[in-house]
Amino acid sequence: METEIKHQRNYQEIILWLEKKGVELYGNQFKILESDYPLIYKLMAYFLKDEATCYQYGINLDKGVLLSGPVGCGKTTLMHLMKNLTPVEHKFNIKPCRDISFEFIQEGYEIIHKYSKGKLYQSDPKTICFDDLGTENNLKYFGNECNVMAEIMLSRYDLFVSKKIKTHITTNLSVSEVETAYGNRVRSRLRNMINLIAFDKTTKDKR
Repeated sequence: METEIKHQRNYQEIILWLEKKGVELYGNQFKILESDYPLIYKLMAYFLKDEATCYQYGINLDKGVLLSGPVGCGKTTLMHLMKNLTPVEHKFNIKPCRDISFEFIQEGYEIIHKYSKGKLYQSDPKTICFDDLGTENNLKYFGNECNVMAEIMLSRYDLFVSKKIKTHITTNLSVSEVETAYGNRVRSRLRNMINLIAFDKTTKDKR
């Protein structure tokens, strides 16, 4: 059980520090709910590279993170907060999938290259969090339809295998919905390259 996990650091103190950071970023109304602590402990263990605690949680530090949960439960906010815990060599950018889809409409297939093997990964940060996977649509460029994020995920799997570059994702989709939207190949690759950390389906909208 999660209550039996022995943390190597004082996670309670770190949560209070993160809450202060959240107030700085999002205003005085920001609060980390105690009901979310078990999930946040997992994220903290991962981004602090706390090997002993990750081992107890079954989290693989060589993989990225897929953070899933209902709309408004705080996935994007938490990933922004986790950037404050991440060692310099593991820093990451957060990129909304909808923005990538709009870039694709304007610039075409070069965008797929940009977020997989392009110049973006010749300098830090080498890791990226694709935010709100599933909110973008299949788009057309000069009449050709393309599932942009599916192509990016497949390319990033190749990067993961060849260069150990991680990918993080936030999404409202369930695992089966990911397969429906992006195909079995993408789901299979994601299983190999990420740790699934999920909010309870009943988590309320915090907005």
